[in-house]
Amino acid sequence: MNQLRIGTLAGLFAAALGLSWAGVGLWESFGNTPPAVPLLSPVILTLIAAALLATALSLRSRLRAQRERRPGARPVDRMMAARAVVFGQASALVSALVAGCYGGLGLFLLMERFDVPNRRDQALYAGLAVLAGVAVIAAALFLERVCRLPDGEGGAGEGEGPVRSPV
Repeated sequence: MNQLRIGTLAGLFAAALGLSWAGVGLWESFGNTPPAVPLLSPVILTLIAAALLATALSLRSRLRAQRERRPGARPVDRMMAARAVVFGQASALVSALVAGCYGGLGLFLLMERFDVPNRRDQALYAGLAVLAGVAVIAAALFLERVCRLPDGEGGAGEGEGPVRSPV
């Protein structure tokens, strides 16, 4: 399992932003109205970020208790940690694409006829969705960092992945 790279996520975000901005411009040039940004988009992305953060904090406390050999500490199953990291990585990749799409739409709405009140609201919702998408990415990267094994454990070489499993 390979570690997520910020450059990859930024590239996905930038590509989605550019394609979305150009697509909305082309769509409007045909006389159509741009698609609406649902109010629930930033809410759902925020809930995903909260779930990732709660998982990371839970795993971090359990791993710390296990390292300190506290009595009654529950061990962390490696497969559960690997599944959590995969969920985080998938969420970060999809969130980079979604945030880029909403960013392109919001940028287009800011640049073209921003004086219309409905467009201002849509641009605000798109901006909030971008911020929530960045929160998902940050929470996923934190989860990935929490699940990384210390050097010397697992018998694998350095830099192979968050849980040092063979690819």
